[in-house]
Amino acid sequence: MTMWVFGYGSLLWNPGFEVAEEVSATLSGYARSFCMRSIHHRGTDTEPGLVLALDEAEGAMCNGVALRAAAGTEEATLAYLRERELISSAYLERMLDVTLGTGQTVNAVTYVIDPDHVQYCGGLPLEEQAQIIAHAVGGRGPNSEYLFNTAEHLFKLGVADSDLDWLARRVAALRA
Repeated sequence: MTMWVFGYGSLLWNPGFEVAEEVSATLSGYARSFCMRSIHHRGTDTEPGLVLALDEAEGAMCNGVALRAAAGTEEATLAYLRERELISSAYLERMLDVTLGTGQTVNAVTYVIDPDHVQYCGGLPLEEQAQIIAHAVGGRGPNSEYLFNTAEHLFKLGVADSDLDWLARRVAALRA
């Protein structure tokens, strides 16, 4: 069974599983957004950071990548992703259709934000996001590193994201 995973944030630069194929992909109905407070990987309970999540929004589109798990690793890949992504239950695991750059549509494992979860913080002004990201640190390192890696990989993929670009510039200035 072929297993695809939709990547839009850290999966772009740190999938953590054996990827057999990577294809540009678009997910309709969701926007990439720093709308999840991170209390494990990029922040703490007392000083939460922010991580990207897919926030459902009518007419929205998110450009990212579809990652095909290597044949025979699907079960292990799913177990790994669940351990990584469902650590606090703020993400919901969904099987959603994504459109590949080739025009083909595939069903992909996709992690979206639960808007009813306590860690959801959609709609924060960009300046507030920048202040949080510039200072938060969690178990996987500085929140700024997460932002910079994601922005850099989106740029390399040719994916424009004006909010992330602004945040990367602002956070770099705040940390200087």
